[in-house]
Amino acid sequence: MTDAEVPGVDGPGTDAAGTDADRPDTDAAWPDGEVLPAVGGSADPAPAALAAGGATPSGATPSGAPAAATSPTEARAAAARVAELALGRAARLGPVRLVCVDGPAGSGKSTFAAALAGHLTDRGVGAAVLHLDDLYAGWSGLDGDLAPRLSAQVLEPLRRGRAGRYQRYDWPSERFADWVDVPVPQALVVEGCGAGRRAVTHDAVVLVWVEAPAPLRLDRGLERDGAAMRPHWERWMHDEQVHFRREGTADRADVRLDAYGRMVE
Repeated sequence: MTDAEVPGVDGPGTDAAGTDADRPDTDAAWPDGEVLPAVGGSADPAPAALAAGGATPSGATPSGAPAAATSPTEARAAAARVAELALGRAARLGPVRLVCVDGPAGSGKSTFAAALAGHLTDRGVGAAVLHLDDLYAGWSGLDGDLAPRLSAQVLEPLRRGRAGRYQRYDWPSERFADWVDVPVPQALVVEGCGAGRRAVTHDAVVLVWVEAPAPLRLDRGLERDGAAMRPHWERWMHDEQVHFRREGTADRADVRLDAYGRMVE
């Protein structure tokens, strides 16, 4: 299945692209000091749904629940460091401070993004987390039209101080489904493979890279998703290697973390 061949819909390049007419009329803002833990995260699918393709390549379930084991103390320290960097720099995406958390599948990005949003909230900063698992057009969706949809549906509206609105990909049914509103936060944490691509880094105040050995990441994924998902995981891991080599993401990162949330010098 290609990015344009999403079963049950016209394809992400048409209906999923969205227009200003589809967006909320009001310029909603997220209240100070509150956190939107996972924009659009759905409830955990039943095991049968996962077996039918409901797994996602990030190492998180569609609700954003992490598969990675991260050291709480060290994750908090890393979150504090990234928050300091983000708050010490002027917003570049209109009124929003954008933090991109990138790295290969199963490395611990979702876990860190949640810790960072929680830390920002504790400091009185309104923060939201956007999981790219909700925007990928399935297992082949790392590149394709992901970046244009993210820009058109979320980033550009936020740049203008307006709420964003994106169409969520439903993994069990393998199609784009409901539309999800993204109120204007003070800080937006976008996490997922490809979050830190060159096309968006000029809008980001901090780029975080989370890494882990490939065998560990594959083990994490298959432990959660089951051995039947191995071909999907292996294809995704190949695609992300190609993507990261092209984008040079790790070399451009402001902060690098290991598989357990520890900062890497």
